[in-house]
Amino acid sequence: MKKILFIALIVAVAFGGYLAFTTVDAKTAVVSAAKAKIYDATVYVAGHGGHFAKADVSIDPNNADDPIKIKALDKVDIGDTKTHKTHDARIDSNDSTVLFWSTYQLDANGKQHVGKSDLKTGKVLMDVAMDTDPRSTGGEKKMPIYCASGQSKDYYMPVFMGSEAYVDVISKKDLKLKHRVFISDLGYKAGSYQFLHGTNSNKMDKFILTMTMKGEDGKMNGKIDFVMVDLKELEKGKFKELKRVTHTGVGGKTITFRMYFSKDDKQIFQSAGDRFWLLDANTLAQVDEKMSTGGENHDAIPTPDGKFGILTVRNGGVQACDVEGKPILKDGKNINITDGQIQLYDVEAKKIVGKTASTCFGCHKGMGLGDKTAILCGIDANFKK
Repeated sequence: MKKILFIALIVAVAFGGYLAFTTVDAKTAVVSAAKAKIYDATVYVAGHGGHFAKADVSIDPNNADDPIKIKALDKVDIGDTKTHKTHDARIDSNDSTVLFWSTYQLDANGKQHVGKSDLKTGKVLMDVAMDTDPRSTGGEKKMPIYCASGQSKDYYMPVFMGSEAYVDVISKKDLKLKHRVFISDLGYKAGSYQFLHGTNSNKMDKFILTMTMKGEDGKMNGKIDFVMVDLKELEKGKFKELKRVTHTGVGGKTITFRMYFSKDDKQIFQSAGDRFWLLDANTLAQVDEKMSTGGENHDAIPTPDGKFGILTVRNGGVQACDVEGKPILKDGKNINITDGQIQLYDVEAKKIVGKTASTCFGCHKGMGLGDKTAILCGIDANFKK
């Protein structure tokens, strides 16, 4: 009898310990499922209308269906629609009220432009018209010119995406060109690649370059070269290669555009047309790959803590409509236009979250331009603490 009671006591103690353990574990699970931080930011999205869309956004990762809300939508004009198409948004690392930019297409006089604007007033502070480079075919084709850019403390570095492609090193103070560095110095011959892009690390010690490569038939073959170079040497007008890797997607669809380093410089958020890549910034290895769900991916900027990324996408399946929201028809059929939108990516969960949010169509529709395509590209942001 005593033996039976003793065994029962042991079982009771063990069961009680099991309950205690599972209770603690359940509480731990509740704690780990705490709500994600909500982010507020003003984002500046480059477009072909001679302006940047200025959107005050709230980002709530806890809302799995509709995480990005546009609270207010405005624009920052930099010039005429015909002369100042832009892909490039670059907020000054020294002064968050200054936005540097460069143009995607030549003006009527065959000039390419770089400039900077005051984000407090929306006024253009400087606009410098530059001659095209005789080595570049951009001047003959009229586009493309600049798309991506990086910076150091003293220099703004727009990246010419035509061929031959190069990085300009321009004084932030007066926008005077100091150096023009061609990627032929890294062994890339004109015609062997398409669309150079690049940007700086936050420590301002490195600069990443990407090229979409071409095959023997002259078409983009889906191979993407990534080359990391030393930023201090680039300031001096030289490429010092640190690392080079190649990733592969689909020819004609996987095309690398703009990118950002995470704040701690451990990861690179890379737009790639039909997909998004998250890369290890030290090895340049892929950490994650996600096919784009909202449209063609052209930029990717991380939140300050690196937990999420904001992707810019061109969504070509938006219904044209008038100022009252009524569908615009042609020959009795719906008309689809392209809209510039942003979308959320969750780094930890490794997934694209919820719906896209428009940074273009709301204003366009209100101005009676609801049947006009809006082409976006680069993004930069001032996050609120």
